[in-house]
Amino acid sequence: MGLFLYLYFMTIKQLHALFLKHPKICSDTRKVKKGDIFFALKGDTFDGNTFASKALEQGASFAIIDNAEFDLNNKKTILVKDTLKTLQELAKFHRNYLGIPIIALTGSNGKTTTKELIHSVLSEKYNTIATLGNLNNHIGVPLTLLTMNSETEIGIVEMGANHPTEINFLCHIANPDFGYITNFGKAHLEGFGSIERVIEAKTELYRYIKADHKIVFINANDPIQLEKSKSIQCFSFGNKDANSNVLVEFIGANPFVKLKFSELKIESYLIGTYNFSNIAAAIAIGTYFKVPKEAIKRGIENYTPNNNRSQIINKNGNTILLDAYNANPSSMKAAIENFEQLVATKKVLLIGDMFELGKDAEKEHQNIVDLISSKNFDVVYFIGKNFFKTIINKTIATKVESFEDAKNALFSQKFSNCSILIKGSRGMALERLLEIL
Repeated sequence: MGLFLYLYFMTIKQLHALFLKHPKICSDTRKVKKGDIFFALKGDTFDGNTFASKALEQGASFAIIDNAEFDLNNKKTILVKDTLKTLQELAKFHRNYLGIPIIALTGSNGKTTTKELIHSVLSEKYNTIATLGNLNNHIGVPLTLLTMNSETEIGIVEMGANHPTEINFLCHIANPDFGYITNFGKAHLEGFGSIERVIEAKTELYRYIKADHKIVFINANDPIQLEKSKSIQCFSFGNKDANSNVLVEFIGANPFVKLKFSELKIESYLIGTYNFSNIAAAIAIGTYFKVPKEAIKRGIENYTPNNNRSQIINKNGNTILLDAYNANPSSMKAAIENFEQLVATKKVLLIGDMFELGKDAEKEHQNIVDLISSKNFDVVYFIGKNFFKTIINKTIATKVESFEDAKNALFSQKFSNCSILIKGSRGMALERLLEIL
């Protein structure tokens, strides 16, 4: 049992003191580096406790475990009741220890892009740490907080949720001083059940901020945000409301979003009118934190999307709009409507299934088919089992049941001088289509 009795009663404060001496956390032995503290987390198909000895062999300073069978009796295994809960409590303690401003953001669409934009703008003036990628759940939020240190001036924490109460839970770990909700859309309907419950769940962030008498950033053009943020201290932005704290004017998006802020013209590398509010939010938050206007402009213009999010790729004489990181009915509709507005000789849609829609899957996929059928695109491919079940009335559209079927069907196609939109849920991995286009 080794140091079971001593370690069982180790307080979070004591563990935090150890963390300050070894301020790197890892939960994956494939990524362990010398000096890391390894947390033996559990997954659906693995038990991190079984990797504790390997982590120590690879250079980890300590291994946090919750199964006494894996105590190595070498003063390097620290036994706790629950490794995940300990990680979360350590992150909460560390956040409060640092005492820096924390901005939390959630929403149905655009969370990660908005987070990256805010990070780019605030980094022009401050030492800023933001969620890496989309590590925005009950594990990712603690890991993000634990990457912050005494040199960090502002933290930006993305929060995702697919069930009620998750945002509230994450708020109690991150204890945000500021909150922003990008929008309310038809995402994760399988877990939430309805758009009304999506709104209720996302506004858990508002309720937490209100209870703590702190500040939310509000898109004044969004009536739901205005309604749900009543009686909360707000800092607002918009392109219509003269009473907003920050006014941002939309110029166009063909394909990149252009806008004007305080007489400054900003040309982004983001496609889609739907990204206007994401950029505007970053401008407003930069303004609140007194980032100089020219630095805000630089922060926006220096941001280039990646990871299959709103990327533009020129290949074989075609312009490909790759937006294959994720999809839900709201983001799919916005992408299609934006694509319709672009000036192009020939437009091709390669559209993949949307996941996590539960009982609404059939209806929502048919809605997308009907939307596309009402427009004048030149070539359309619907890819996936859900779209394969839909009814299509246009001869220009082709249904295929799997990615392999799509690959085979497109292999003989020779697209030239086309604009091609690729959009689908992460599980479809439609970026693989780039190999044959």
